[in-house]
Amino acid sequence: MKRLLASLEPGRLRAGAAAWLRERIDLGPALAWAAKKTVPIHRHSWMYLFGGAALFLFTLQVASGVLLMLYYHPTQAEAYESVETIMAEVPFGWLIRSVHMWGAHLFIGLVVVHLVAKVVGAAYRKPRELTWVTGLCLLGLVLASGFSGYLLPWNELSYYATLAGTQIPGSLPLVGDWLVHFLRGGDQITGDTITRFYAAHVLLLPLGYGGLLAVHLTLVQIQGQSLPLRMSPDAVRDRWPFFSEFMPTELCLWLVLFGLIATLSVLFPAETGVKADPLAPAPEGIRPEWYFLFLFQTFKAVPELVGIPLVGLVGLFLVLLPFLDRRASREQRRSLWLVAVFALLAGWVVAFEVMALAGPGRGHPPEAGAGGAERLARSLVSLALLWAVIGFMVYYLWQFARENRRIRRLYRRE
Repeated sequence: MKRLLASLEPGRLRAGAAAWLRERIDLGPALAWAAKKTVPIHRHSWMYLFGGAALFLFTLQVASGVLLMLYYHPTQAEAYESVETIMAEVPFGWLIRSVHMWGAHLFIGLVVVHLVAKVVGAAYRKPRELTWVTGLCLLGLVLASGFSGYLLPWNELSYYATLAGTQIPGSLPLVGDWLVHFLRGGDQITGDTITRFYAAHVLLLPLGYGGLLAVHLTLVQIQGQSLPLRMSPDAVRDRWPFFSEFMPTELCLWLVLFGLIATLSVLFPAETGVKADPLAPAPEGIRPEWYFLFLFQTFKAVPELVGIPLVGLVGLFLVLLPFLDRRASREQRRSLWLVAVFALLAGWVVAFEVMALAGPGRGHPPEAGAGGAERLARSLVSLALLWAVIGFMVYYLWQFARENRRIRRLYRRE
């Protein structure tokens, strides 16, 4: 009996479990790889956090999306009512849907920021051409996910915005009508369109994103983190082991992002809107979400037959960017003509985004404090507790990383 009780001590249980796993799974190569994985530390190392943060938000989107799938009905007759049920009757359904909505905004924003950071640092140059191209494809899939999910609530804003968006390819010669029919599942937006968009949103696009993300991360692991333009390896102050020192810092950002999404979801929850009526006249000023506004304004300013090839040329330019910028050495200056092109593209996006925001329009305005004062008060108390927990965890992780660095430097001196 004493021997049995002794074997159940926590220390012996952990040792026994570790020995059992070692006999069946050879973790040596994985542990050796984890120990060798490092991150260069310099004045711009904070830019390395964006990719991991986007990965965290993708995981959050998948988790919240799976929960929403349990109650959503992708049919014209039940889509809007199922969203109402989620918002009003499902326990914490309003919160999960709001987390999914705000998570999508931050996810798309972080992917764009991550891409811009790579452009600024010229991280697309040799030998990272494939990493750049897969990153661009990931951005395209993220935007497609945002577009496909916009219709699913089946309210008038999402209906007419999708109607306008799916009309754009129709101006293309030869294939325009076929593309519109393919996207909608018919000549009009109906229940078949919801089914197609739902299948793309919850199955095809996530699977494609997950597979391409695996390729992208594999390339990053093989090639390592890129240094900023014109920075020599001698300028690297230190190299932090990823899992023991850099990952805790990454987790701090993840916790802050989670707290930010929770706060936005409580203070500005997702709205249900007015149910779509295909026979009713379109409301004035319908416009898409912010990440499509500059395209929306572009197609208002120029004919679609001109706008579509123009946007296509921009996309082709970004894909071919590593092959157009022929400077092999990362210590060389930026190509002046590329700086001019990027300045022109940035001016186009910012100017047309501001024009669209300044003009009359209706998006999805957040409803501050929706759901009643009592629920808002309870939610604010919960938010205060959540931020207290996040603050404690961030402090602990920060101290954990600092202690690991101190121990590593002591061993290095010895």
